[in-house]
Amino acid sequence: MKIAIPDLISNSYFPAAAAVELGFFQEEGLDMELELIFPVDRTMEVLRDGGINFVGGSAHSTPHAFPEWQGGKLLASLAQGMYWFLILATDIGAKQGDIEAVKGLNIGAAPLVDLGLRQLLIEAGIDLEKDKVNIAPVPGAKPEPGKQVNFGVTAAKALEEGKIDGFWANGMGAEVALRRGVGTLVIDARRGDGPPAGFNYTMPALVTSDTMINEQPDACAAAIRALVKTQNALKEDLSLATKVGRKLFPAEEAELIADVVERDLPFYSTYISPEFVTGMNKFQKDVGLVKGDFTYDQVVASEFSVYWT
Repeated sequence: MKIAIPDLISNSYFPAAAAVELGFFQEEGLDMELELIFPVDRTMEVLRDGGINFVGGSAHSTPHAFPEWQGGKLLASLAQGMYWFLILATDIGAKQGDIEAVKGLNIGAAPLVDLGLRQLLIEAGIDLEKDKVNIAPVPGAKPEPGKQVNFGVTAAKALEEGKIDGFWANGMGAEVALRRGVGTLVIDARRGDGPPAGFNYTMPALVTSDTMINEQPDACAAAIRALVKTQNALKEDLSLATKVGRKLFPAEEAELIADVVERDLPFYSTYISPEFVTGMNKFQKDVGLVKGDFTYDQVVASEFSVYWT
């Protein structure tokens, strides 16, 4: 079986990658292979087309490949809350929480990920056109044939080289930029910066197709159990994060991942709340990803919730 994530050198989908590398999928009877497929819209398309069995990706992105939630569902949460950071170049002089600082800037963000920043700014009273906020792909982040892209570290490099004024990306990209002294943390939506509704725009989730749910329910249950074991193992022994990082990441990021994951541990839970689904649905409608209002059971494969603990 295969599980794909849209960003590898990252904390965003780390529990999914760690479940492979630490052997928890294997322990649950699943011979699971990890793939990097960037960006997340492409990851979801490959899931829809049967090229992979599971995605560790942004929950709100699912309808890109499964319109109006037809054919795909969330199995479990990898961690709670919207998990991206707004980092601006240090020389701009912005402070944490200073959303107004984005005016007139060029901000890099990945496809579908950018929707979270756009809506967060709109809800904070920023007029993207009038205030001349340009949110666009990061230079160098477009995949070339035979090459893989890790968005966060690519964004940090582009910021360091002065190609963008800031970026909206994962905690690893943020950490690299901060430690190199080229970036300042302005928005951390998961931990309370910006409009409160932003927390429930999305979450990193384990996603699969209705085909998998109907034809291989035991594998779906096993995948959730493996994820629970992984989250618990990382909570009990943070050094496991470094162990996984040294297998998968370049040297600099491998030594940073434990610090980044440690901050995420309070959000490690496989639970998906009704409040989250309601908040995500509103966000998806606001940004045009869906037209309808969806019930909890239309979005979440709730028959597997017994495996969340």
